[in-house]
Amino acid sequence: MIPLLRYHSVLLLRSHRWLPPVLLYAAFLAVGVQSGGPVLDSYGLAAFALLPLAAWLCRICVTGEPPAARACAAAATGPGRTHLARVATGALSAAVLALAGSAYVALVADPHASDHRTAVPEVPAFCAGLLAALVCVLLGTAVGALCNWPVLRSTGWSVLSALMAAVLLLVGGASPANAAVSGLITGSTHGTVTLPWLPLISTAVIAAAATAVACRLSSRRG
Repeated sequence: MIPLLRYHSVLLLRSHRWLPPVLLYAAFLAVGVQSGGPVLDSYGLAAFALLPLAAWLCRICVTGEPPAARACAAAATGPGRTHLARVATGALSAAVLALAGSAYVALVADPHASDHRTAVPEVPAFCAGLLAALVCVLLGTAVGALCNWPVLRSTGWSVLSALMAAVLLLVGGASPANAAVSGLITGSTHGTVTLPWLPLISTAVIAAAATAVACRLSSRRG
């Protein structure tokens, strides 16, 4: 898998298609995360934007390879394995941005609750924010895996379904991403930090299942 990941990472970097989502996320952080804002609220905002971003990066990695190169890679290592590398490259790229966004929040946010008086421990807050960001990354990766080729072949349906799924997963009460972000915002109100382990575990299972379905279909549909 390491050579495949390296290959798809180089394709992603050289395509420059990563620039729009990365610049959009940077702009979102610059506008949404205010200097001196409550740290847990800021972590929630930084994690919130990662779900559609991860789905976008996954789409870039899944659809960015030329057809001839895709056929050669599938013949050499198997279509399922190469598709897994594409999805994993998108997820790892989004995880790097999750780490960068969490580090930015740690630098500029105020380590206090919403009342700006109750102190919030910085290391547990960073861990909670990073875990919530990873929840959104994994769920966005699941959306990207299920809303693109080989599950959906039409570009229009792929983009529309990914957008609708991202919105529903962000606002839906049963969504692990919503639970992780809501936990940060609720913790900011009371000045407490809760690590979102349950949303992270459930999202990891969802992402693994979605990726497995996509890889299986890639083997059948070539």
